[in-house]
Amino acid sequence: MWVDERGSQVLDRAECIRLLTLGASSTDTVGRVGFAIDGVPIILPVNYGMVDGDVVVRTGEGVKLLSALQRAVVAFEIDSIDHPHKVAWSVLVRGLCAEVVDEAEVARARAATPASLVAEPGDRYLRIRTGVLTGRRFPLREDDGEAALAHAPAPA
Repeated sequence: MWVDERGSQVLDRAECIRLLTLGASSTDTVGRVGFAIDGVPIILPVNYGMVDGDVVVRTGEGVKLLSALQRAVVAFEIDSIDHPHKVAWSVLVRGLCAEVVDEAEVARARAATPASLVAEPGDRYLRIRTGVLTGRRFPLREDDGEAALAHAPAPA
């Protein structure tokens, strides 16, 4: 195990994939996808699933799909505060985003993604390759957990 200069445990690829997969199977986990449109950064919350170690996202028409059609490199991030174990963690994916078009792959993406939180989720799927995958885990100080709970956004 490697610990960085700020005391965070640096997670290996296998642990990052495990946490991504764990988050994808939870109805409480929301990921965030970040990309640039005309040089302007945009970050959007998404439900997601995992297929063959890659992130899959259901979407409709809009900026996420536009980014995928341009075969852009995007960022995808999830994080969690584990109060019983007094730790927090974060996983960041940077990879190529492309629309899933093969019918068999669309079926796999559909099966892997949870029910959407939005009324009109769209019927297209994006795959984000886990090209660069990094993660950190760090212990919570006693007062961190309480502060994080007080400032945490309400689930969507």
